[in-house]
Amino acid sequence: MANSEKPNIFQRINHWFKETAGELRKVTWPTREEALALTRIVLIVTIIMSAILGVLDFIFARLVGLLVNI
Repeated sequence: MANSEKPNIFQRINHWFKETAGELRKVTWPTREEALALTRIVLIVTIIMSAILGVLDFIFARLVGLLVNI
């Protein structure tokens, strides 16, 4: 293929998949135990943050209610 010719869409897609597969082979994947530990951490932080935000929402809703009912 000459340099002046642009690759067609299928050639570009094929090239993208080959590059993506090559990059994925370079990734250091976590072990099952590491993935489970990190998942637990994410779930715990999510639960704690949602509880905090729920309490703050309740408090601010009450404060706004008090201000509106003056």
